[in-house]
Amino acid sequence: GVCRVIKGLRGARIGAIGARPAAFNTVRYSEKLLEASGISVETIDLSEILAQANRIQDTDQRVRDKVEEIRNYCPSKDVPEVAILKMAKLSLVISDWIKQNHLNAVAIQCWTALEEYYGIVPCTIMSMMSEALVPSACEVDVTGALSMYALQLASGTPSAIADWNNNYGDDQDKAVLFHCSNFPKSLLQDPQISFQDILAGTVGKENTFGACTGKIKPGPITFCRITTDDREGRVRSYVGEGEITEDLLETFGGWGVVKIGSM
Repeated sequence: GVCRVIKGLRGARIGAIGARPAAFNTVRYSEKLLEASGISVETIDLSEILAQANRIQDTDQRVRDKVEEIRNYCPSKDVPEVAILKMAKLSLVISDWIKQNHLNAVAIQCWTALEEYYGIVPCTIMSMMSEALVPSACEVDVTGALSMYALQLASGTPSAIADWNNNYGDDQDKAVLFHCSNFPKSLLQDPQISFQDILAGTVGKENTFGACTGKIKPGPITFCRITTDDREGRVRSYVGEGEITEDLLETFGGWGVVKIGSM
């Protein structure tokens, strides 16, 4: 497993679609430090992706096939057909770009240009990519995508990216994992395609269909985060183990409670 991870990361190619949103300072990274470790980053402006998606006709057979694939991926009865069509076109353009550039993982600008100027959230198509073993991280989080790829190499199974939130009640060894969400469906109980609650209040519910929601399945997990330390000139990471519990929450998106000893 260790050899598989090292071999896979050495020469990895990560795609970066769009620009880091202003509020997401924590996803900053050094492309030069990654390059020094043999990791390449290929970039493309979000406007190029959206322009290509908008040029595809609704009647294109590839679009019709992708619509059927999305509908079969998770229950989506409340999602309008126009949103599914947009998801299908965006998925095709991104998938073509991934193949053309021989990418192992991607990081995509999710907020809020996609919703305001294209009219969907990309979560479900990102979920589908991760499920197909092409990890997809949010907000141009390149080292997040790289972390997902490392976990995938180690396990041979889909990986996910999540926010660590407040401790769960008074239990100091528990925390809440949350996302809006692009979790692969295999990680979720009863996954569904719905709308993205957080952005719906600002850009309109009709522009936020495409979230892949559900509770994370209970069981053991391994977590990892890779970062670049510009001052030290090093790539750093941490790895740990925990367990997703049966605990319940009243929330939305993708979520679970994680227990980590001596956290």
